Amino acid sequence: MNTTMQPAQPNPIGEIQSGKHARQLQRSRRFKQNVPLLLMFLPVIIFYATFKYAPILGNVIAFKDYNFFDGIFGSPWVGLHNFELLFSQTQTVGIIRNTLLLSILQLIFGFPAPILLAILLNEARKMIFKRAVQTIVYLPHFFNWVIIGGIVLTIFSMESGFINHWIEKWTGEPYPFLYKAFSWIAIFISSGIWKEMGFGTIIYLAVITMINPSLYESASMDGANKFRQIWHITLPGIRPTIIILFILATGNIMEVGFDQVFMMQNPVVSNISEVISTYIYRVGLKGSQFSLSAAMGLFEALVGLVLVLSANWLARKFDQGLF
Repeated sequence: MNTTMQPAQPNPIGEIQSGKHARQLQRSRRFKQNVPLLLMFLPVIIFYATFKYAPILGNVIAFKDYNFFDGIFGSPWVGLHNFELLFSQTQTVGIIRNTLLLSILQLIFGFPAPILLAILLNEARKMIFKRAVQTIVYLPHFFNWVIIGGIVLTIFSMESGFINHWIEKWTGEPYPFLYKAFSWIAIFISSGIWKEMGFGTIIYLAVITMINPSLYESASMDGANKFRQIWHITLPGIRPTIIILFILATGNIMEVGFDQVFMMQNPVVSNISEVISTYIYRVGLKGSQFSLSAAMGLFEALVGLVLVLSANWLARKFDQGLF
């Protein structure tokens, strides 16, 4: 009789089941560990689901002849009629042009401003001066546009503006800063930069502090001046942040802030200050043409989506895409 012991044969089914069981236990353990974090994140999910994602369903109004009595889903379907009506109006082209013009100017002049200020503050050696400037430039971020509009009127008004007070003394008559297209655009762009520059500066300063100081020391020993150090060390170090913020800013090109325009516009410069947000307010809320204003809002959102995807595609060419 052959009593030789046969080696145990492996059981692949048992190994697979035990592996699945181990992974399930690991996932269950990880979930229990993250329950406090998930509970903290729950209000954020509720906020975005309620105020960001649920209202997307309201875009169906753009394809209907909406009225209060029938509601969103009971109103008659009209297809693309609202879009045809919208783009058949002569003022629509002007409104889109104004929105693009103001947004692009904000991007050209406003986007580099916090980068430049952050670099300048990073080179400051007196901490007292650095912190004082940070506080001063960051403070306007907390001001409401009603306050900013009051400050602008106090400075540039023809009747009570202190700048025109001196101009009138020198030339004999005030200059209508807020009633000329060029000066109104300059004031509009400048006030936006003044209000938001400090917030962006803090973001870039936080990124600059993460750059290894030994890089600056090595560059200095090699004879690189401050300009060379900024060009070859600081700017490449903050380039990913610049690209991400630029992609986000590109998505808002079709969205000029309603508060800023509404507080600073006047009938004299309506040909340049009427933008999509004020059109939606005037036609949708005041004129009760909800379907027409929803069509304009949907068009704005689609253009913003295309711009974000295009900017992200371009950034991915340099391995800096957001998604």
